Amino acid sequence: MKNKKVDITDQKLKYKNIIITVSLLIPVVVAILFRVKIDVAYSFDFLPKIYATINGVTTIFLILAYFAIRSKKINLHRKLMKSSIFLSLVFLVMYVIYHMTSDPTPYGGEGFLRPLYFFILITHIALSIGIIPLVLISYVRAISKHFSNHKKIARITLPIWLYITITGVVVYLMISPYYNQ
Repeated sequence: MKNKKVDITDQKLKYKNIIITVSLLIPVVVAILFRVKIDVAYSFDFLPKIYATINGVTTIFLILAYFAIRSKKINLHRKLMKSSIFLSLVFLVMYVIYHMTSDPTPYGGEGFLRPLYFFILITHIALSIGIIPLVLISYVRAISKHFSNHKKIARITLPIWLYITITGVVVYLMISPYYNQ
């Protein structure tokens, strides 16, 4: 019995260290890569439309996953959540590629829309950093079959993740008129 308890503790510590490392590495690496500019002959101007669409699809998958688990469709929930994580990773790669190869697009809106845009953008970015450990903890608790603990953190993770995916689309819609000006 004692060996099993040690194994579980070791497993928790391993996951905790991985979660902390990944949660710190991703924002740091993204911040570093944002300072790197690659001059390419090819234009990646099409990427914002694609990664905004990915955000929209992720929103739909997260909502469907919520209803799947409420309906006890565990396999569907699992597939939708893994797909959401995968899409978020694809989004991140495309986002970094775009910003490494393209000049920043300044927001050109005026009046009330300007502070609204920046409020949405800043909260979107800040929560995007904070969601990383929440998603990872939720995922680890699910795959470790600690469902009561998974449920507790998923109740926090889901609304934040939804806010991020929805505001990702909103930010794109607000800035898209100013691309290539």
